[in-house]
Amino acid sequence: MSWFPKKHALSLPTPERALPGRPEPMPIPELHHVLMTPLGSPFPSEMELALFGMGCFWGAERCFWQRKGVYSTAVGYAGGFTPNPTYEEVCSGLTGHAEVVQVVFEPMVVSYDALLRVFWESHDPTQGMRQGNDVGTQYRSAVYCHGTAQQGAAEASRRAYQAALGAARRGEITTEIAAAPEFYFAEEYHQQYLAKNPRGYCGLGGTGISCPAPSPATP
Repeated sequence: MSWFPKKHALSLPTPERALPGRPEPMPIPELHHVLMTPLGSPFPSEMELALFGMGCFWGAERCFWQRKGVYSTAVGYAGGFTPNPTYEEVCSGLTGHAEVVQVVFEPMVVSYDALLRVFWESHDPTQGMRQGNDVGTQYRSAVYCHGTAQQGAAEASRRAYQAALGAARRGEITTEIAAAPEFYFAEEYHQQYLAKNPRGYCGLGGTGISCPAPSPATP
């Protein structure tokens, strides 16, 4: 008998119901397949981290590795309960994790605000526990923030993008914005998948609405 439900999970499990996982981290390649930079830490001291969930991580990762100022990217799982999950476990809906992209970037070259615009414009953040034809809690929209500055920027950009969506009579943003939890690397074959498989599946589709710059904060 399988552990895994046959229907797509549309609600998160409780910690008690989540799969137990394992203590061993997923083995990963040393270098990024495209950028030829380290996939894992340590990174140069001038780099910062960002963490985004925006549906299937294959296409999401490609959105970021193409940007000038991005030093490295990796796909993985975050936001749930199960340590070091497998892809099959995440797809079961019993880990609580979202598929995410870790972005290592040089803020003197590309700002966090610029990465947020890539995030908002590259998927539809109004779809809840799905992204297009990809249905399940692992496909939810999320910004996991490293520090209060990122959190403030993410919330400001959400307000700005919601205003733009509202003007176009689109729905409410369902994106989760929270402090960055632990990031668990996905399996090697998922890393830079669309560079290795150029005709591979990409289910990402944006709203077609540009993300405006956030309004300056009032004193």
